[in-house]
Amino acid sequence: MTEEGLAGPPAVPEVNSVTFADLRACLAAGWRDFTRAPLYGLFFAAVYVAGGWLILWAVTAKGQIWWTLPASAGFPILMPFLACGLYEVSRRLEAGEPLDWKGVLGVIFRQKDRQIPSMAAVIVVFFLFWNFLAHMIFALFMGLSVMTNVTSSFEVFLTPNGLMFLGVGTLVGAVFATLLFSLTVVSLPLLLDREVDFVTAMLTSLACVRENPVVLLGWGIIISVLLFLGMLPGFLGLFIVLPVLGHATWHLYRKALS
Repeated sequence: MTEEGLAGPPAVPEVNSVTFADLRACLAAGWRDFTRAPLYGLFFAAVYVAGGWLILWAVTAKGQIWWTLPASAGFPILMPFLACGLYEVSRRLEAGEPLDWKGVLGVIFRQKDRQIPSMAAVIVVFFLFWNFLAHMIFALFMGLSVMTNVTSSFEVFLTPNGLMFLGVGTLVGAVFATLLFSLTVVSLPLLLDREVDFVTAMLTSLACVRENPVVLLGWGIIISVLLFLGMLPGFLGLFIVLPVLGHATWHLYRKALS
């Protein structure tokens, strides 16, 4: 990668096979990078944690549920740029290059002129369509229960319609989550590291998942479980989970593509 934050070889990378042992090695490498440069990881994680607190405050303290959509929409917009900060830290540590805030933040800033904004737009479209579809499914199965406060009357979900809503909603959500995961699992670090367009990056990410479906499904489950555990203590666990996963994703990219 050059000093301008632009990448090396323009050729489309070759997809490699990865194993569960590689996943363990990536997590260990992610932890090592976090402990070597903790301030960077804590800084980028703080943005997400602050967003989580904002949404929680809007819903519980103020009862302003309408805040959740615009607040949540900020996550897919910011995520690619913040992730690039973690990838850049890992890249510099791997290459033995010095770390400084100006350099790392400068790389993030320069992504606005490259392919990351297009990738962010794809994620936002996924998020908005997913949100729209979730509302449609809710209206389809729970439309006759609109007079019930579902936030306090959970028994409504034990009705036949409620159970159907939970089943269909979970299935559709899983499909969307799997597709988005497949499109982004290695495409974001690829866009940072090499001069490829975002379509090529997404197709390469899909090819990587096709080559390693079981292992990368396991990686997706690991991410989901760790994020869930990180959110339990008032989102505080995300201060560790997010940077470790971000750094680990860089190392997974390095193993999965060559």
